[in-house]
Amino acid sequence: MIKIFLKSIMFSLMLLSISPIVAQELLQKKEAVTIAMENNFDIQLSNNNVDVAMNNASVENSRYLPSLSGTAGGSYSNTEGSVTQKSGEENEFENNETQSLNASIGLNYTIFDGFGRSNTYKKLKENYRISELQARQMVETTILNIFTSYYEIARLTQDVTNQKQTLNISRIRLQRAQYNFDYGQGSQLDILNAEVDYNNDSITYLTNTQLLANEKRNLNLLLGRDVSIDFSVDTTLTYNDQLLYETLLVHSKENNVTILQQESAMKNANYDIKSVGSNAIPKLNLNANYGWNENYLGATSFINKSSSVGPSVGATLSWNIYDGGSTRIQKQNAQIALDNQSINLEKQKLNIERNLSNAWTAYQTALFVKDAQEKNLQTAQTNFDRRVDQYKLGQISSIEFRQAQLNLLNAQLALNQAKYSAKNAELAVLQISGDLNQAQF
Repeated sequence: MIKIFLKSIMFSLMLLSISPIVAQELLQKKEAVTIAMENNFDIQLSNNNVDVAMNNASVENSRYLPSLSGTAGGSYSNTEGSVTQKSGEENEFENNETQSLNASIGLNYTIFDGFGRSNTYKKLKENYRISELQARQMVETTILNIFTSYYEIARLTQDVTNQKQTLNISRIRLQRAQYNFDYGQGSQLDILNAEVDYNNDSITYLTNTQLLANEKRNLNLLLGRDVSIDFSVDTTLTYNDQLLYETLLVHSKENNVTILQQESAMKNANYDIKSVGSNAIPKLNLNANYGWNENYLGATSFINKSSSVGPSVGATLSWNIYDGGSTRIQKQNAQIALDNQSINLEKQKLNIERNLSNAWTAYQTALFVKDAQEKNLQTAQTNFDRRVDQYKLGQISSIEFRQAQLNLLNAQLALNQAKYSAKNAELAVLQISGDLNQAQF
């Protein structure tokens, strides 16, 4: 039964070893970012929101430009009836036709509105900046997600390579146990133990190969492309050894996207106060019109026809002297909103400082773990090399050899995990400080 299962596993492994023969693209890190910037769905939605905010912040939406309108109309009537004059004479009429035609073009312009439109326009500009910051935040989040997935693929790639080497060692061990038994130098138990270990290594190898394929599909989704595209990744890592906590803390207060959004929100709250205040300031509007009128008055009128054409100009000064206290209440509420934004800004600054401190500690710990795991791997490799020689000479049992083999594999897996965890921690620090655009991927 074990031999049947073993053959099945070996057949599956053979298929997996054949599939990579198909050409795989090497997805470079910069290329992944470029593809995501063009195709990622969340980034596309954010860019569309920026376009909407840009349209809203244009001068055409600011009420600074005059409005121009044209009108035209006409009417016709055909009536019958009677007219009684002062002398008492009564005259009847029928088919009394009257017509009226008119056309005009009018210009309206607000010369001064108490600085209301000025503050509204500034707020629209600030909303555009907020939308850009939101888009930047989405880009940063997407980049972090992309590299979390990218580095996970790199880790799994190296894990699969290490597990394949372990699998080959287990296969050689199984063959050796079979040879020893055939020549009377081993027992059936040695073969069974070797078979179990080989089967377990095969299952682990197949499982991680499947995890690797799944993670590639996840990254393809983040890149906004066909999820079935196969590719390989660059497994090299570069760490930034020039990072200083004090510098990062200063940058976080200046460049962190959350703080920048909160500062823009404070500016908008201040514009709201000024906009409300403009309600109590007089407003001056200018209107100009050029019109044409022509009327056919019919038989009952002393005048058969009248017409007029020409311009007219007017100005209107309005002043809301007292509105029952509504403006005062609105201004008080706007001031409270500004105070709340100020409180939120201070809260966000403390949150960012806390988050940066936590991220920095995690990063330093991750670097220490990485260095420690590198030393552990050196020790495990040295121990395994010695155990290989001892096993060949028959100085240790297969169980002792297996333990050394597992120790080496675990050290390799632990180092892979530590390396990419440290890199992800570094990127998290740079995002909080607002320096993700300077990261060395």
